[in-house]
Amino acid sequence: MLKIKVYILFWLSLIIIKDTYASLPEGYQNLLDENVKEYIHIDSVLKSIRYSTEELEEFIKKSKEKEYGAGQAYANNQLGIYYRNKADYPKAEAYHQEALRLTEYDESLMDFRIMALNMLGVVARRKEEVRSALDFHKQALELAESQEKRGETNLRSTAVSRNSIGNLYLTLKQEDLAEQEFLESIKIEEKIGNNLGLAINYQNLGGIYEERGDFSKALESYQKSLEYNEIINSDLGRVICQNSIAQIYLKQNKPQEAIRLIEPTIAKAEKIGDTYYTVMSKQNYGWALLGLGELTKAESYLKEALGTAKELGQQYFVAESYRHLSTLNEKRGNYKEALNYTKLYRENEEKYLNEQNQQYVADLILKYDSEKKKSQIEILEKENELVNLKLEDNRKFLVILIVLTALLATIFYILYRQNFLRKEKEFLALEQKMMRSQMNPHFIFNSLNSIKLYIINNDKDKAVYYLNKFSKLIRTILSNSKEKDISLADELATMELYMNIENIRFSNKIRFETIVEAGIETNHVRIPSLILQPFLENAIWHGLSPKDGDKRLTLSVNRSGENQLTIQIEDNGIGRKQSAEIKSRKTLNNKSIGIDLTTERLNNYYKNFGGDHSLEIVDLYDEENNPRGTRVILHIPYFGDVIPVEEPQLA
Repeated sequence: MLKIKVYILFWLSLIIIKDTYASLPEGYQNLLDENVKEYIHIDSVLKSIRYSTEELEEFIKKSKEKEYGAGQAYANNQLGIYYRNKADYPKAEAYHQEALRLTEYDESLMDFRIMALNMLGVVARRKEEVRSALDFHKQALELAESQEKRGETNLRSTAVSRNSIGNLYLTLKQEDLAEQEFLESIKIEEKIGNNLGLAINYQNLGGIYEERGDFSKALESYQKSLEYNEIINSDLGRVICQNSIAQIYLKQNKPQEAIRLIEPTIAKAEKIGDTYYTVMSKQNYGWALLGLGELTKAESYLKEALGTAKELGQQYFVAESYRHLSTLNEKRGNYKEALNYTKLYRENEEKYLNEQNQQYVADLILKYDSEKKKSQIEILEKENELVNLKLEDNRKFLVILIVLTALLATIFYILYRQNFLRKEKEFLALEQKMMRSQMNPHFIFNSLNSIKLYIINNDKDKAVYYLNKFSKLIRTILSNSKEKDISLADELATMELYMNIENIRFSNKIRFETIVEAGIETNHVRIPSLILQPFLENAIWHGLSPKDGDKRLTLSVNRSGENQLTIQIEDNGIGRKQSAEIKSRKTLNNKSIGIDLTTERLNNYYKNFGGDHSLEIVDLYDEENNPRGTRVILHIPYFGDVIPVEEPQLA
């Protein structure tokens, strides 16, 4: 009996082994035996198993046994694409990183390395990590363009890089830059006859025209993309194009036409298993239902899309879902809920679209252009070196070349120096503007007039007291103006003096308070001098001055993170909206430049901290939605020592 069992197990194992070998397509053994390294050749043999994880893993195993690097790199990239489309981004990144590792020291596997970089960029883009995505695609583009022999695979990778970079520019509202990248990508795709690439790029061009409000041109591009997707019979392409065309119809207030296009895409996207486009389809379907007035059904689809987008970290779809839910609640008359959704939309939109990312794009473009020119110069220098070797007897040519090089270097240094001095001059001009703004003659004259009233009224004690305060404030301002920055403790003391003087004109009716959280060493914190004064001035003259009754102004300093402080200036004045209305009714409407100058100074000062600061002005409302004041919130870096203290400290 035991022999029979062993016999059966033996034959079962043979069948399993046979089935495993049979699962791989014909021709795979030739790839292993001949160590084929051409991507197109490998892809033509293995394209039938692109979406089979088991068979790809089996091929990796066999490639390892044969030390077949190209096969391992190909299969790892395909597995990365598979898990990316399933929104399993950690797995996708792991497979593409493995492909990178395999190709690091083998120049013959450059096409697979470029593809891995591009695919890592796509994963980062899906995760809405803009900087990482740009870095990966730029690396891929530079590698592809640096190759001497550029075959079809290289050109396809170049087109993918440009298309992906264009998409990132589009996300950051850089439409002109995005359009350049898509048009360059189209030229390459037309050259190699890649219908899929053409479908993708025309789809992206449509997005640019849609963003510009040119709906007829956008529809033309989307229709062209759909035609290419029909040629290659791509269900995913149909899902994307139909949703894009439907979005145009929704913006043209044609929800009925839109819903006919969107409805079938939900099932298609779910069947494909691409959660990214499933969320897109459901969100657009909810938007279309909203246009038809089917609010309950619309809310269901929008919240479903929102939930999935949150789980997958799809920040763009999270923001858009909040935007549509705000409109939905506005239609229902739930204005408070609509306002909450609007706030959530703006907060989430800022997470993927912000000044830091846009500045990073600008810096990256300059860096790339500079490196490209540098590369071109290096190529020219090599050519010149060859010419010099051939004309070795012509020493005059060599002397002239050296002189020209020295001259160019001198010119470059002079230009660089001039640029440096110009920037330094701009900085000094900014500081001078600041000083003129702080030392406002009206403030000085009004302060002296207020002190004069005490003298006229024979209140000598108060006159002397405030005159001392005023002279100390002027000395402090003049002294601090010589410094680029001062301690936060000195700044708070200066603001206390400033408020003492300003409060004279309000008969000391403004209750001003400075609160510093326990444990914060204000002597260790450096900030630009007189940076808080414009905010206090605004609070006094635009918020508290027109207000009757109780007037309060609070300056607080708190920790908001391990290495961050939050400075808040809050008043209980009339609010910005009412202040603006009063200002608009005045005959003379002088524009204040204090806040703009302060913002410039903050940006200039904190640029050495990687932009790790922020400024926000928030309107405050009571429970009945009436204005109850304004709050200025300034976040700054903090690297001081913290001393634990039980009770709060008042300054």
